[in-house]
Amino acid sequence: MIRHLFVFTAAFLVGLPFLWMAYAAFIPPEQVFAGEFFGLRFSLANFGVLSEGEFWEGFWGRLLFSVLLSGGATLLQLFTGFLAAYAIREGARLLPFFLVMLAIPAELLLVPLYGLLQRLGILDTVWALVLPFAASPFIVYLLYQGMRTVPVELLEAARLDGAGHRVILTRILLPLLRPQLIAAGVLSFAAHWNLVLYPRIVAGDERLKTVQTWITDLQRQNPADWGPLSAAALAATLPLIIIYLIYERRIVETFEEGLKG
Repeated sequence: MIRHLFVFTAAFLVGLPFLWMAYAAFIPPEQVFAGEFFGLRFSLANFGVLSEGEFWEGFWGRLLFSVLLSGGATLLQLFTGFLAAYAIREGARLLPFFLVMLAIPAELLLVPLYGLLQRLGILDTVWALVLPFAASPFIVYLLYQGMRTVPVELLEAARLDGAGHRVILTRILLPLLRPQLIAAGVLSFAAHWNLVLYPRIVAGDERLKTVQTWITDLQRQNPADWGPLSAAALAATLPLIIIYLIYERRIVETFEEGLKG
């Protein structure tokens, strides 16, 4: 009984900020300014504020841009991570390098990365938001752990039948590693989606502003306007919630297998 009560209390405390954000997003603006936060009136006016102005310069355009940007970076990471994990599985001695990279905080790389992008001439371009994320040590390690569960006899039998690397990757490993690929994709998308500092540093162009930087600008300009801020935060959270709900079972299974292994 005590254990269930503790779990319920912890879950409530974790979910309380999200519940308040979801509630505040539907409070009428006049009710917010009057300080009446606990009325029973609900309105979509806060979401209407997000639709003001040009589409691509407003919230919904930045949301669509962030979906495409994070989706592209995720696909690129899965592609490179899958090939790198296979190379390590086949004997390439690169695993210590990726483990060391996992231990380095990403913030330490901002200054040298900025200088590199400047020398390449791709600052304030979409490439600056995608290319540095072309490979992820975490994704490589996660997919490598998945490949370790594939029986060696299966791969050897495929080679005896004349299968090359391309066939092994596409016909054998790709279907078997689908749960790991889904989990890696969801985590990669979420990590790229939640970036705020990095896109603000390397892409100051208004056309390259992500939804997270758009929300931080809105908060700086209107710090007390909780209605639109909550509506923007709620709408920006929905893509992650939808993706997680769709693939929740795959993600849990992947990490349960990793803990057992």
